[in-house]
Amino acid sequence: MDAINAQLPLSTNSDDENLVNGDDPMPDLPQNPTSPASDSSSSDSDSEVDESDQKLQLQTLQSELSSNPSNYDAHVQYIKLLRKVGDIDNLRKAREAMSEMFPLTPSMWQEWAKDEASISTGPEDVAAIERLYERGVFDYLSVSLWCDYLNFVQEYDPMVRDRATSRIKKARDLFERALTAAGLHFTEAEKLWEAYREFEKSIYQSIDETDTQAKEKQVQLIRSIFHRQLSLPLSNMNSTLEAYKAWEMEVKQGCILDGKSNDSDGVPSQVASAYQRALDMYNARVQFEEQISKQDLTDTERLHQYIIYLKFEQSAGDPARVQVLFERAVADFPVVVDLWLDYTRYMDKTLKVSNIVRNVYSRATRNCPWIGDLWVQYLLALERAHASEGEIASVFEKSVLCSFSTLYEYLDLFLTRIDGLRRRISSAVELEDVLGYSLIKETFQRASDYLSPHLKNSEDLVRLYAYWARLEINLGKDLVAARGVWESLLKISGSLLAAWEGYIAMEIESNHINNARSIYKRCYSKRFPGSGSEDICHSWLRFEREFGSLEDFDHAARKVNPRLEELKSYKLQMDESENPAKPSEHGKRKLGGDAPDVESPAKRLKDAAHGPKKVNEKGKAQLQSLDGQTGNSKAKAKKPDDTSDQQMKDFVQEKGKVYNDQCTAFVSNLNLKATYEHLRDFFQDVGGVVAIRILHDKFTGKSRGLAYVDFSDDAHLNAAVAKNKQLLLGKKISIARSDPKKGGGHTTDRASGGKTSESVSSAKPRKANEQPPAERKDGGNKVELKGKNTFAVPRNVRALGWTADKPRTAEQEDEKPKTNDEFRKLYFKG
Repeated sequence: MDAINAQLPLSTNSDDENLVNGDDPMPDLPQNPTSPASDSSSSDSDSEVDESDQKLQLQTLQSELSSNPSNYDAHVQYIKLLRKVGDIDNLRKAREAMSEMFPLTPSMWQEWAKDEASISTGPEDVAAIERLYERGVFDYLSVSLWCDYLNFVQEYDPMVRDRATSRIKKARDLFERALTAAGLHFTEAEKLWEAYREFEKSIYQSIDETDTQAKEKQVQLIRSIFHRQLSLPLSNMNSTLEAYKAWEMEVKQGCILDGKSNDSDGVPSQVASAYQRALDMYNARVQFEEQISKQDLTDTERLHQYIIYLKFEQSAGDPARVQVLFERAVADFPVVVDLWLDYTRYMDKTLKVSNIVRNVYSRATRNCPWIGDLWVQYLLALERAHASEGEIASVFEKSVLCSFSTLYEYLDLFLTRIDGLRRRISSAVELEDVLGYSLIKETFQRASDYLSPHLKNSEDLVRLYAYWARLEINLGKDLVAARGVWESLLKISGSLLAAWEGYIAMEIESNHINNARSIYKRCYSKRFPGSGSEDICHSWLRFEREFGSLEDFDHAARKVNPRLEELKSYKLQMDESENPAKPSEHGKRKLGGDAPDVESPAKRLKDAAHGPKKVNEKGKAQLQSLDGQTGNSKAKAKKPDDTSDQQMKDFVQEKGKVYNDQCTAFVSNLNLKATYEHLRDFFQDVGGVVAIRILHDKFTGKSRGLAYVDFSDDAHLNAAVAKNKQLLLGKKISIARSDPKKGGGHTTDRASGGKTSESVSSAKPRKANEQPPAERKDGGNKVELKGKNTFAVPRNVRALGWTADKPRTAEQEDEKPKTNDEFRKLYFKG
């Protein structure tokens, strides 16, 4: 039905209706020409051409409607053309076909009824035309259509026309129905009230003068119609008042005058007060009526004015007036979904008259059949009204044939149908049809067949099957069938943990512990998304702790523990593979891939700035190899001793791009679960992100809660720093500019895989009188670090009983850290 929405007009007030609706009568069937002979040849030629074109157009439209019955415009054009050629039988079929697909506009129904009345007005034909009018007034509120209906009955029903007593009641009932439907229409209801009065006046005129009792009764009836109309806020209220006073004078039934109001002279005081209240209501609404009646408004603007008007009427608290205004709105805008949704909700909440609410839902689903929520609420309204199973089933079958925008609308529809069947079967209310559980089972199966291919591995499908299995036990009393339901789901969504958990929960609730244990044995080794594999293992252990014996618990532990170790190892490997320190992940240049001990260029420059360093033959070869890999343009351009800060940055490369530390943000206090995607989304509004590096512990592989984010320029970096102390995954993160030139600041040695190091500002050349950085003063000790095989005592560790005031001996002053060989000699000595 998606095409229906595209074909239906937004408003029925458009000029498109002129395609089929007009005042021109339907042409008669072709007759023999009576024109002069001189004109006969040209007329025949033109007629043949027209007939040929019309036949071709009819064939084209027939073909289009056969392939696409929901083409609204094609229906309209086809009816117009058939009416033009006078093909009565096919015209009638075309109108019926369109009526089955769409609600017809009031003018379409008027045209149809008038065409049928022009053909024949026999007793059977009159009844058929009356049925057409009944269908028309059901689709939309239309005062003009009601007036045509009333006039037709008065004109073509012979007994009503002759004012037969037995048929007068029929006409009066029809008038009362018209007033119930449209008697509060602000601008057009006056036509119905006037027609009703004129009908009763004609009856008054037909009463014999000698029958004073009948005449007096008729006068009271006419007077009551006047009084009812004068108490309503309708257009031309003053004219109605003048007509009432003139009529009273005519029948010489004068009343006591009320001098309080000039407009109400000659009417009873209670009528005058009712009229004044109606006049106040009229003045409160006339501005809204003027807004929705403006000719220069667009459809959107007029719809907006209707919504404002509706809010006013709802605040006034008169449900009948609200309903009439809703009817006027949906008649002008029949395919605006929000109007129908608001209308049906209001009816459910306020009126709660089952027949009226059901009719509104029926029309809402005809106008907007692609809205699943309307069908769901329609089924619930039918259930509240205690509709028959046949009626509910018919509505449900219509709904499943519609095209909804999402699969979840179909799921909601099936579940609503099943809910209703379950309630009706479970309740003690006697039904006209005996409902069995097989009907619920059949509905579940239809839902599964339709939804399973589309909702595979979704929680919603699990919910559907869990509901099914529960009803198999509670209503069907068949545990085997319930297990079959879960087994069917496992074939469809076996990789979904919730499916296994639901199956296990059912067995536990049924106290079938061994069956639950066997399901655990089937699924504990399966791989589920996220932490599902670990969860099912822990769940098995909890299950055995609560329900099993010690042997059962030990058996589960022997199965589960190796599986958990395997999952832990696998997860660690995955974290390492996703670790940004891996060169291939960020496209970093491999520096000495075959020689892992080769220093990065940045560290080599740092060592050179700290002073000369002994390099063995192996180190020389590695450095020569490094120079060959990095190229002569930078590594050989200047000596390390002459390295400047800019040259330092030139060595910090990634994918051949030079990163500017001044455009890097240092992020701390991160949630340990934060990933690259989280940071990328966090800085998405800032933009300019070049790279993201999250620091990980090199032993555990877990996040350290720190990260560096490179930006393309300073403007983006400033915008990122402005987001300092904002929440990310529930923690306020700290964002600062990463500036390696500031002492003690953090920077990142990118060539070393993103590990935090001291600021590169320490790489500045030493002055002549500056102490080498390898020598440190610590409590009078001079410790010189020589090579990687030297043991050194941590500077913060002191022996028990040590005090700062205790003098050191000469031996202690000369004591130096021992090498490995020296410790071995001490250890093996003696």
